[in-house]
Amino acid sequence: MVSVPRLVIAAPASNSGKTTVATGLMAAFAERGLAVSPHKVGPDYIDPGYHALATGRPGRNLDAYMCGTELIAPLFGHGSAGCDLAVVEGVMGLYDGASGQGELASTAQVSKLLRAPVVLVVDASSQSRSVAALVHGFASWDPRVRMGGVILNKVASDRHEALLREALDETGLPVLGALRRAPQVATPSRHLGLVPVAERQSDAVGAVAAMAERVRAGCDLDALLALARTAPALPGAVWEPQRCAVEGKARPVVAVAGGAAFTFAYAEHTELLTAAGADVAVFDPLRDEKLPADTAGLVIGGGFPEVYAPELSANEPLRRAVTELAAAGAPVAAECAGLLYLARELDGRPMCGVLDASARMSRRLTLGYRSAVAVSDSVLAEAGTRLRGHEFHRTVLEPGAGAVPAWGLHQPERRVEGFVQRGVHASYVHTHWAAEPGVARRFVEHCRRRAA
Repeated sequence: MVSVPRLVIAAPASNSGKTTVATGLMAAFAERGLAVSPHKVGPDYIDPGYHALATGRPGRNLDAYMCGTELIAPLFGHGSAGCDLAVVEGVMGLYDGASGQGELASTAQVSKLLRAPVVLVVDASSQSRSVAALVHGFASWDPRVRMGGVILNKVASDRHEALLREALDETGLPVLGALRRAPQVATPSRHLGLVPVAERQSDAVGAVAAMAERVRAGCDLDALLALARTAPALPGAVWEPQRCAVEGKARPVVAVAGGAAFTFAYAEHTELLTAAGADVAVFDPLRDEKLPADTAGLVIGGGFPEVYAPELSANEPLRRAVTELAAAGAPVAAECAGLLYLARELDGRPMCGVLDASARMSRRLTLGYRSAVAVSDSVLAEAGTRLRGHEFHRTVLEPGAGAVPAWGLHQPERRVEGFVQRGVHASYVHTHWAAEPGVARRFVEHCRRRAA
C-alpha cells in the first residue's frame, strides 16, 4: 500500500513549460522542508538529473512501455518511500505515448495507474478565451484522467491573466498558478535535449533556483499540496531490488562508467547490481586512468561521448585497460554511448577498439521504442529473452551489428543490432532492468565466476 501525496504535471504539448513547473515545484516544496520524490514519465535521462538537484533524491523514470503497466505503481512506491510528496513530470502532450499503440506510455496512462491528480501547464501566449476550449477538451477527452487544475504559463500581463481566469471559470477547473512571460531559465540545449546537470553543475544549481523562484511567485503552493493529498492510497506491493538478492557469495566489483560523458543511467540498475551481490564502483572515463581495483565486470551506459570524444580518446591508459579487460573475457555491458566508446573510432578519434566498428555523428535523429529479443546467449540474457527498450542518438555505427548480434528488433521494423563477443554485450538499445531483474543477476553471476 502506497499513500504518498502526489501530482502529475502535464501539458497539451511539448515546450509548454512542464520541466520549469515540475522542477520548480520540486525545489519549492523541498525548500519548505518536505521530502519530495521526483519522477519522470518515459525514458528521458536528462530531466531526472535536474529533478535530483531540486530534491536531493534520485530522479526516477516511470515508463509503461519498457517496464510494463503493472510495474508503474510498484516502482513509484519504491522511489517515493518515506516521502511527504511526489511530483511526476509528464512527457510530450498529456495523451501522447508509444507511436501507434494508443495510450501506452502516455502521461495520461501513468496518471491513471497512479490514481494521481493532473495539473495541466498551458502555454497561454497568443490566446485568451480560447484557453477554456483547449482545457475543456483535454479534461473531457478521457473521463478517467482526473484533471485537478491548471497552471498558466507565459502570461503577458495582469489584464491577460484576468481574461484567462475568467474564461477558465466556465470549465470548473481551478487556476493553481500563473507564470509571467519571461526570458527562459538558463537551461541550454543541444542535439539530444537539455545539457545534463553533470556537465554544468554550478549553472544548473542556479537554473533550478530560478525555476523555484518563478513557481513560488506564481503558484498557489498550499492549494497544490492540498490537491496532492487527495490522491488515494495505491494497493499492491512496492517494487524491491532485494528480490534479486543473492546471499552468502563473494561480492565481485562491477565498475560503472559515470562523469560528464556517461550520464544516462536508471537508478534501479545500480540498486539491482548491488542486490544481486556486486560491489558497484563508479569511475569517470574522462579523468580516471585506471579501472577501479579488482574490477570483474564493466557497465558503460549512455551519454554524450561524441561531445567528449577528444578527451575520451586522449585518456589512453583507461582505453587500454578497458580493451584488456574485454580481451580477457570479462563481462561488459554497454548501451549507446558505451557502444561507441567500445568502437574502433568515433568521428575519427581512436576509442577502445573492442569492437571492429566505426562511429560518426549524423544529422538524423534515431528515436523511439524498440521491441527486442536476444539473438544468442550473452552475459545479460539467454537467447530468446524478450525485452522492450528505447533508442535515442544522432550517431551511426558501421557495421551496425556484429557476427553475433545483440538483439533482433521487431518494432518499428525487423533488423538485427549490436554485438555479442566473448563477455561483451554492446547495443544502441537502452533497456530498463527492473522489467527483467534476471539481467542483473545473470551479469553479476558472470562477474562472480571471473573474480573467483
